[in-house]
Parts: sequence; C-alpha cells; structure tokens
Amino acid sequence: MKFGISLVPDGSPETKDPKEYYDDVLRLCELSDAAGLEWVKMTEHYLHPYGGYCPDPLAFLAAVAVRTERIRLMTGGVIPVFHHPVILASRAAMIDVLSGGRLDLGFARGYLPYEHDTFAVPMAESHERYEAAVGAITRLLTEDRASEDTPFFSYTDAVALPRPVQDPIPLWSAAVRTEKSFLRLAELGHGLLATPMFKPLDLFRQHSELYRGAYAAAGHARPGQIAAGLPVFVAESDKEAQEVGDRLFQHYLDAWVDAANSWNDVESGSFAGYTDMGKRLGSMTATQWREFGSAFFGSPERVIDQIRAFQENSGGVDGIIAQVDFGAVSGEVMERSVRLFIDEVVPAVSDL
Repeated sequence: MKFGISLVPDGSPETKDPKEYYDDVLRLCELSDAAGLEWVKMTEHYLHPYGGYCPDPLAFLAAVAVRTERIRLMTGGVIPVFHHPVILASRAAMIDVLSGGRLDLGFARGYLPYEHDTFAVPMAESHERYEAAVGAITRLLTEDRASEDTPFFSYTDAVALPRPVQDPIPLWSAAVRTEKSFLRLAELGHGLLATPMFKPLDLFRQHSELYRGAYAAAGHARPGQIAAGLPVFVAESDKEAQEVGDRLFQHYLDAWVDAANSWNDVESGSFAGYTDMGKRLGSMTATQWREFGSAFFGSPERVIDQIRAFQENSGGVDGIIAQVDFGAVSGEVMERSVRLFIDEVVPAVSDL
C-alpha cells in the first residue's frame, strides 16, 4: 500500500494567516518527501474558508516541486469546468516538466453552487461540460495537435506547450455517489480518487469492485488504482488524539457545513442527492464521524488497527492519502501528528 498526505485548507484570516498555512504545509511536503511517501495532494476551491486557501492547486504544487525530489504531485482535483482546457493542459504540462515528471493530474466535477454561480457555469450543464473538458485536456496532453468543437469551447490544431515529460501523465478522477461515475472512470482509464467517509464501507466496497471490474474489462495498459482520502490524526495516546483531533475536525466540519449550506433548498438533476447537503452534514459531530469509522484518530497502535480493519472491510485500496491540515491547525501540532504517522504507522501497514 502507498501513502501520501492530502491538503484541504479550512482556514480564514480570522483563524490562520495564509502565509503561515502555506509555510506549515510546505514543511510537511518536505517531510513527506524525505520519508518516501508517494503523494502530496491538493484540492481546488474558492470564496470560502472551506478550501479557499487553495484556488490554484497547480501553483501550490509548483512550490512543492521546488522543495522536493521524489514525491508525486497530485491535484485532488482541479475543476476543469472552471477553466479553458488549453490553459489547464498547458499549465499541467509545465508542472510535469518543472518537477521532472512527477505530476498526477486528478479531476473533480466541483459541487458547490456558489462556485458555479460565480463562474457562470450552470450546474445543469455540469456533466456535459466536464466530459468535454476532460476529453479535451487528455487530447491536448497526448496528441501533437488537437481540435475541438463543443458548445463550450472550440479551437483547431492547438499545440499545448510545453510537452509533458510523462507519456502519459497519470490521470485520476473523483467519484462519490453514482455507479455511473465509477463505471465512467474505469472506461476512461483514470485512477479513482475515493472519499470513503461519505458512505458505509459495504457500499464503498461495492463501488470499488464495480470500478475494478469495469477497468479490467476495458483492457487498459496500466492497472487501475484506488486512492482513499481520509482524515488522520495521530498522538501519543488515544485520549489525546481523540480530544485534540475531534476539536480540530469539528472546525473543519463547521467550515464544510457552512459551504454545503449553499445546497439547502437547491435542486439539480446533475447532482442527484445533494439537495440539503449542509443540513445532513450538520447532523453529525466530529466524534460521530470518527466512531463511524470515517476518520483515523488515535495512538499509532490504534491507527494501525484502524487501517488494517479498513483495508479488510473495504475490499482493499492501493493507497491512503491522509488529510492532515484540518482545523486551521498549528504547524507544530500538524507536524507532530504527521511524524508519528510516518515513523510508526506507515512502516507497520505498508505491506497490506
């Protein structure tokens, strides 16, 4: 099993200075690189403490590339419907070159109504726009010249420069709810960026098996991969980890719920089941999320047991990417948790 760190900022000027946040997480990236972790992953969001400190994952990963030597740089993911494909493909290729071929390009559809409203991207067009953009970006990165004629963008014989080092750049996509999404990722040959905390493990297992079966049937040259993102907080004792981790994760949940409240009383056929998302998320506390098995908090021994149980009950994933920056947490507290994760947890479960 491979491991990495996932960054989903939830700070604001009132809770954590942005320069302090970037300094803290860049130090974590250096630590993770030196320890031999596989990935650092950053998501894309706007306008709100939930994710707002990273409107540009590729810019952040360029800074990581300068400070590291081997860790892979993953977007988790960029939201292609908010970008012209030529711009996004060219910038992705540039990061791949600057890093010596270390980019893993992950896509996400974006799900927050206020972001779509701000960028004037109708949610009703989400599926069609996403499919068009991902296909266009893939062709720009793999073909010498690419042409597109869609309702959203068009161009002829575009040459995206620079050309990437990797041939091809590994592509990933996030899927959460519908079987159609998992089947589509398998058809495209993308790795699966999974968020198990959204669902019971038996359902996660069903979706994973569906993806793996469809991926194998498609006959892709590269094997399919599943990387699961889960909150992780490690301390010397279970009591400390749960008390501190629950408090920090509650801060993250509060920010997430406030962002998701934009779904309250909103309906969209392109996002089945998202209506009143904020109300549903707000019905659970951080402690309940942890007890549900959707967060790994505890001593190194406890977290090792949690990961082993997750791997057995979920049907198995290829990687765990630990979300480590929740709660506008101080750099010192975050680094102590990550060091325990790297030094004591990862060696005990890397053979899974």
